[in-house]
Amino acid sequence: MNHQQDFDSAPVRQLRADLALALRAAYHYGLSEGVCNHFSAELPDGSGRFLLNPRGLLWSEVGTDDIVMVDVNGQRLAGTYEIEPTAMFIHAAVHRIARKAVVMHTHMPYATALTLTQDRALDTTLSQTAMRFHGLVAVDRIYNGVALGVEEGERIATAMNGADIVFMANHGVIVCGERIDYAFDDLYYLERACQVQVIADSTGRPGAPVPAEMADLVASQVQGERLQSELFFKALRRKL
Repeated sequence: MNHQQDFDSAPVRQLRADLALALRAAYHYGLSEGVCNHFSAELPDGSGRFLLNPRGLLWSEVGTDDIVMVDVNGQRLAGTYEIEPTAMFIHAAVHRIARKAVVMHTHMPYATALTLTQDRALDTTLSQTAMRFHGLVAVDRIYNGVALGVEEGERIATAMNGADIVFMANHGVIVCGERIDYAFDDLYYLERACQVQVIADSTGRPGAPVPAEMADLVASQVQGERLQSELFFKALRRKL
């Protein structure tokens, strides 16, 4: 298998460009934290190899040529930058165990704030934006320290229980998807939903949830038609 040739192929280069754009967009909207956290996208050839943002770069400066390609064992196959260890332990496990094509892990502030509460997660029966995620969210209620081992990555991936979104207790969130544009759209709107919930909670007034059946309806309406997600990502490409 010629890793460099695959890395330089037109489809993979487009995937690298899209991953870099998602990182820059996340920075633009305040969803990044220093040079930490990671986005990854699996190559569509079934090899288990995936693309990952490099260690040590701000998300605002990541370009197509900065993305690295790695295997499930953490070996860098192509690209010039090093790999951050927790990225490998978390992302390799989620790709392999949870079978997710795109994995975005952040400590974005409002979503992370909710992981510090007793509920640990977003209430998907409150805002319309939150309802789009109804039935798609898992909660990992165990905090085990920094993910610096294979076992911890596997534990997190198993705790997802097939969900596309997991709120990680005292830590952050993981958002997954079948495509980079879909996953980024969900990541952006997840943080917006968490933001308005935190603001509403700050008023001290009781929440006013809708029935679960209504939240189910909204989720099916939004997740069943993703053109808006595609248009958002195209707009980000024009802007960023």
